[in-house]
Amino acid sequence: MMKRKVIIVTDGDGFAKRAVETATTKIGGRCISKSAGNPTPIIGKEIVDFIKEAKNDPVVVMVDDRGHNRMGKGELALEYVARHPDIEILGVIAVASNTHYVNGVEVDFSITAEGKIVDGAVDKFGEKTDKKTLFGDTVDVLGECNIPLIIGIGDIGKMNGKDDCEIGAPIITKALEEVINRSGSKNEVVKKNKR
Repeated sequence: MMKRKVIIVTDGDGFAKRAVETATTKIGGRCISKSAGNPTPIIGKEIVDFIKEAKNDPVVVMVDDRGHNRMGKGELALEYVARHPDIEILGVIAVASNTHYVNGVEVDFSITAEGKIVDGAVDKFGEKTDKKTLFGDTVDVLGECNIPLIIGIGDIGKMNGKDDCEIGAPIITKALEEVINRSGSKNEVVKKNKR
């Protein structure tokens, strides 16, 4: 059985849900809207079941710890999905927040609120920081999950209006496109979606 290709987004509130749904439509993927919530309302096994039912790849999943600085529902679900043998994680969009007392995660690069790709992390407003580590409430577990690509981003659907759905959620869209382009799955995903 072919593994399902999945992108995980570490945010799930109402703004993020609308923005991720918009962006996923633009890239021709499938969004598991039931995974959205603050915190994540369903467990990892249920998310995997929904992924397997999705019509095509990539499948985009949202996870959220609702500001919890320890292992919350979002991280538990993320860990389950990332380690599932039928799932191939293409990458994770790691979302910055103001959560304190978290370890954070080192990102491969980030996308600013202006849509620029930068080395290191960004803050929740999508502004570049002087660190490689991005701090968020649902990212600490990523270091243990063997994720091939981690992209930092500000608060999805917000960033002072720069990622608003009304303008097509351009920042999260770009982040999803970067995961596909850098995963080597672009042609495979496009071909599969055209069938």
